[in-house]
Amino acid sequence: MSIKNDIVIQANALTCAYGTSVILDNINFEVRRGEVFIILGGSGCGKSTLLKHLIGLYQPAEGSIKIIDQDLVHANQQEHRRILKNIGVMYQSGALFGSMSLLENVRLPLEEHTTLGNHAMNLIAHMKLSLVGLGNFTKHYPSEVSGGMQKRAAIARAMALDPEVLFLDEPSAGLDPITSSELDALIRRLAESLGITFVIVSHELASIFAIADRVIMLDAETKGIIADG
Repeated sequence: MSIKNDIVIQANALTCAYGTSVILDNINFEVRRGEVFIILGGSGCGKSTLLKHLIGLYQPAEGSIKIIDQDLVHANQQEHRRILKNIGVMYQSGALFGSMSLLENVRLPLEEHTTLGNHAMNLIAHMKLSLVGLGNFTKHYPSEVSGGMQKRAAIARAMALDPEVLFLDEPSAGLDPITSSELDALIRRLAESLGITFVIVSHELASIFAIADRVIMLDAETKGIIADG
């Protein structure tokens, strides 16, 4: 069996709502290991809402979500923490701490989730920054590097714990076309060289054509998936 046939995310009969307002109704999809899987759709269709459910920030109104064969919806606190150690998240803004260097930002997940010593954490953080082309910028602060470099550093931080799945929310937002293309190439390279599964919220058609293995398109009117392929 090909490694890409391994299912790492499975959503069944998933309904996402805010109170009585249903955003997504009874949707089903799977993400396979090693895929670059893109969630596409217009404004207000529920892309970010779905992402927040997939990373455990919100509980669905109905249905189930499995991440690497673990039930995210019904997990207890310990199980939930274990699931979250297997995923990494990059938010749209990058969400780097401005008072910390890039190295210190990437170290944060290691400080929170491991008992590694200071030297080991620095080595791992440096390695992750090197993977995204920022090995020579470890001491720089976010304000001292470009927007594209901030996004790369945010990806490095999301990879700090060697997750199996990376969730990226509009990674190309605010970037010029050349920088966006360079970020796409990085994502494709990481997926192919490290076998990481990427789940990406995007509306950038150029990025989708460049890097996607599969795409689902959400629709605000039907509150469902109108295309999958």
